[in-house]
Amino acid sequence: MNKKPAKTLAAELAKFITPFRYDGSGKFHLKEHKTNEKGDLDKDEGQKILEANKKHLADFQERLYAQDRWSVLIIFQGMDASGKDSAIKALFEGINPQGCEVTAFKQPTSHELDHDFLWRHVVALPARGHIGIFNRSHYEECLVTRVHPEILAKEKLPPGLVTKNIWRERFEDISAFERYLARNGTVVLKFFLNISREEQRQRFLDRLEDRSKQWKFSMDDIKERALWPRYQAVYQDIVRHTATTHAPWYVVPADHKWFARVVIGSVMVAALERLDLRFPRADRASLGEFEAVREALEREAKGGSRRAK
Repeated sequence: MNKKPAKTLAAELAKFITPFRYDGSGKFHLKEHKTNEKGDLDKDEGQKILEANKKHLADFQERLYAQDRWSVLIIFQGMDASGKDSAIKALFEGINPQGCEVTAFKQPTSHELDHDFLWRHVVALPARGHIGIFNRSHYEECLVTRVHPEILAKEKLPPGLVTKNIWRERFEDISAFERYLARNGTVVLKFFLNISREEQRQRFLDRLEDRSKQWKFSMDDIKERALWPRYQAVYQDIVRHTATTHAPWYVVPADHKWFARVVIGSVMVAALERLDLRFPRADRASLGEFEAVREALEREAKGGSRRAK
């Protein structure tokens, strides 16, 4: 009698992944994606899934590091207060820092502006066996620079190259870059934390009441908030033009932080499971050497016990 194959983690978690995945096939409209989705869960159920995902992530990360073949690049994009920092902190608690690096991209330095727009992101890519997390990313070069043309002007591009096609060209460059990474063993996971304007307003107010978070706030946040419709339109354009089968976007409902973490963690667990990560097996020569080491250590213990007498 044939046994049914065991259900994979990816299959178990599919309901928290598939509804939010967009790989470029079909139409995409950001307004059709609810920001307050909870997946028919309550917070306690979500917390249990989150804790289980964290354990799976820790296990997969150890195997990823030991196998030293694949690397994983995780990209977080979203409006201010959408929960990028807290999601990273919550999901990667317990992950071995030796194999995981977080890079938060701020305003480019003068040195970085002397290079192409992808340069500073390329030098921060994860090595084989590592997980790299980009808190904001190369997508800022199609987002902030598009909303604020004065920033693009500081990049010192030859004037003849700054045409009406520059954003389409950057989309093409980014998609080619991510395809190159995928072909060389880097799994690219892209998350857009989709928060509502009202939820952002409430989180800003909460920051003002919490002294430990006041440092995060400035009047620039309010100025950027006034440009909300523009940012939403540009994000829609970004997702629509850079989602591919090798680097799809996950449009994560972010009004409930706990559910956003369920979605993000589920995507990562499913992606790592598909890599079939395994600890390397020792060869025959190594096994023989291990036996010699064991014998030496056991002799050492016996010698120590005789001296103790």
